[in-house]
Amino acid sequence: MNSSLAAFTRRTGLLLGVGALSILLVGCSSSTPKVGAATGAKALVGTFHLTAGTCGASGAAGTYFRMINPGGSIASGPFFENPDSRCSDKSYTLATAGSDGGLVTGRYQPNPSPAFDAKGDARAAGIVNPQSFTGIDFSLSTDPVDPQARRAVPVPSINAAGGVLTGQLEAWSVAWNNQYFNQGSPKPGGSSPGLTAPVSGTYDSTTRAFALTWASQVVGGPFNGFTGYWHLQGTFAPAG
Repeated sequence: MNSSLAAFTRRTGLLLGVGALSILLVGCSSSTPKVGAATGAKALVGTFHLTAGTCGASGAAGTYFRMINPGGSIASGPFFENPDSRCSDKSYTLATAGSDGGLVTGRYQPNPSPAFDAKGDARAAGIVNPQSFTGIDFSLSTDPVDPQARRAVPVPSINAAGGVLTGQLEAWSVAWNNQYFNQGSPKPGGSSPGLTAPVSGTYDSTTRAFALTWASQVVGGPFNGFTGYWHLQGTFAPAG
């Protein structure tokens, strides 16, 4: 084969290969949804009324909180035990709805002023009633500026699509012993350190029953490296 014919053959083979690859890519793109494409999610703006937490033979139900020890996992812990828990499994700290009925989306539920009493017990009582944790009451708030990170955070938002819940709770904050611990997902600024896991859950559009979970690793303070796991359950009531 002379040099001209060999060059022609190489060019022809290259063009055929490129053409085949282009056809393959076009075929894949036509059958695979684009990342970030519209999903038809609906924003749920209103109050996520909380069902009180209850103890069970295999853990807890309703609304509760657990804390995972550093180096542990969401699925199997090991979990920190709260001596004040009402459950036989002390890793479950139960919660009851506060004066607002639960978590409100579309607006903040800020800390009162002052946020703590003389003992260091948290005073916020809108989302949940203050609950004892190792002898000191903790509570929850959502503030325009996160008290720990000192960064502006968006209002809580939860979306529903096909019975599945997603959202962001950057503003979710715990007050305890004159200290603040951001327990949102993602964290203020959008990061997800350690075991921090996205807000997710289920929603029945007929009954408006919901279950919502997420995990958030503590950054800084006496519980640095621990991870909070949150389980909210109840019924959603639209605003207005």
